[in-house]
Amino acid sequence: MIIFRKFEKSILFLIKMFVYAACFATFFLLFSIDNREIIELSRTAAVTLSTYVIILVLLTGIYGRFDVGMRKMRPIVFSLALAHLFTDLITYLELSIMKTNEANNTTFKLENLGILLAVIALQLLLIMLFTKLGNAFYFWINGAEKCLIVTSEAEDAKRVAAALKDFSRRYELLGIVSYESADLEEKMLMADTIVLYEVPVDVRTGIVNFSYQNLKNVYFNPHIADILEQNSKSVTVDDISFFASQFHTITFEQRIVKRLMDITISLIGLIITSPLLLGAAIAIKKNDGGKVLFKQKRATVHGKVFEIYKFRTMHENAGNYSVKDHDDRVTKPGRFLRKYRIDELPQLFNILKGDMSLVGPRPEMLENVEDYTRELPEFRYRLRMKAGLTGYAQIIGKYNTSSRDKLMLDLMYIENFSILRDIQLLFQTILVLFKAEDSTEAFHDED
Repeated sequence: MIIFRKFEKSILFLIKMFVYAACFATFFLLFSIDNREIIELSRTAAVTLSTYVIILVLLTGIYGRFDVGMRKMRPIVFSLALAHLFTDLITYLELSIMKTNEANNTTFKLENLGILLAVIALQLLLIMLFTKLGNAFYFWINGAEKCLIVTSEAEDAKRVAAALKDFSRRYELLGIVSYESADLEEKMLMADTIVLYEVPVDVRTGIVNFSYQNLKNVYFNPHIADILEQNSKSVTVDDISFFASQFHTITFEQRIVKRLMDITISLIGLIITSPLLLGAAIAIKKNDGGKVLFKQKRATVHGKVFEIYKFRTMHENAGNYSVKDHDDRVTKPGRFLRKYRIDELPQLFNILKGDMSLVGPRPEMLENVEDYTRELPEFRYRLRMKAGLTGYAQIIGKYNTSSRDKLMLDLMYIENFSILRDIQLLFQTILVLFKAEDSTEAFHDED
């Protein structure tokens, strides 16, 4: 055990390299049955290999790498499977194009589809097998971290406790304690990791210093100052060190590129999803004969109000409040449309009109904006960016993620905005379909 622990990172690295190498070999060895040139010294081999490696590196950077121990098996498998799937498809298309020449195919045609399906199936099995092996090794070497939740309100910490228990192999919850507790330091010494939730910033500093002194890991939920610090730069004025956090705004050039992306991708999206849009409209109309589209006033950049388009998923004239568990207002086709986010597709028309963007904070109901701003005055800051069809809070969070946590995720997006980040989030949106139950989970009655 001691020997394995000493070489833990090296062993995990070898497992990671092996799964990538095995998937790479699967593609090239199977396709070499009909295309011998891709495993020989040739221009086709060089181009195909370069395409595969470059695309895989880019997509694993977007979807997530082989980070066993950090995430559950399911999201790791989904991330790697999607990265390899798109890599396979792009490389397969490139190979088919390379084969279109006088010596092979005089006209373009797709190579053997059966081999492609076999490659995808084998790669999925390999990813599942080595992810299971990697997680098993990681948790054999590393026991669960003993966690202590430090909070201002025990009620607030229940969500954190539930989240930690959901990762029971990685975290062992010792308990919840108030930051004002007299025996706080004594309890902290018994833990491996200190989880701070809703602790005042001035108090948090002292707890972090104590944790650092005693070699304890620290998790804390961010405040606005922490989000600004994320984007700060190290600056030295004479011999004095500073962290400089400057107000972040989207530039004129970024606005143009973002708008062009919105128009192009939404048009393509409408064309590709037109059969789905038609099928959804027919299902809604056939169910109760009511209106197909639902319109509602929402707030976007600078508080501007617009009408958002959605497929109607509830009975007509239903009450206007957030969906709860087993909500009888939701229709039968509406449950399916909501689960897979199909009800959001008409918002592509909102994007074309310029009301929304592809990526940005989700537009809230006007009633929610007023309520959230009263509870969290910082909520108005998310209106500095145009509302989006998808966003960081939608990809990371759930439908019933607390308003404060959603706000922090939205502010992280705004303060770290870039066009490349938007492209990354668009690709990551596909992952939402694989966690449909989480992403559309309703509010509980007490929320």
